[in-house]
Amino acid sequence: MFVLLSATLALAADVTGAWTGQVQGPNGEGFQLTFTFKQDGAKLTGTVTGPQGSPIDISNGKVDGDKISFDVAVNGTTIKHDGVVSGDEIKLNTKADDPNFPAGTLTLTRTK
Repeated sequence: MFVLLSATLALAADVTGAWTGQVQGPNGEGFQLTFTFKQDGAKLTGTVTGPQGSPIDISNGKVDGDKISFDVAVNGTTIKHDGVVSGDEIKLNTKADDPNFPAGTLTLTRTK
């Protein structure tokens, strides 16, 4: 049983560290986001920093194998993120609880 559990944990992604990606704004302008993650087993905490400069905490963060999910609350809107980790890249899908906020995709790259 211990060997099976160890093998499963070895397959889990380790996302601890800084990750960056470009996002398209509502007017077509692009800007960079930096996510700083801390993983403790399946639990994920961290922040996201954008052009505003102040870090925003992520919540409900989880890592399950190569899958990642977390929420970010911005100006009263919760944006749900879920995606897949592949080496030094995370492909995220985003969806907000505000119907006026479009769903999107975002590719993050690990900062070395």
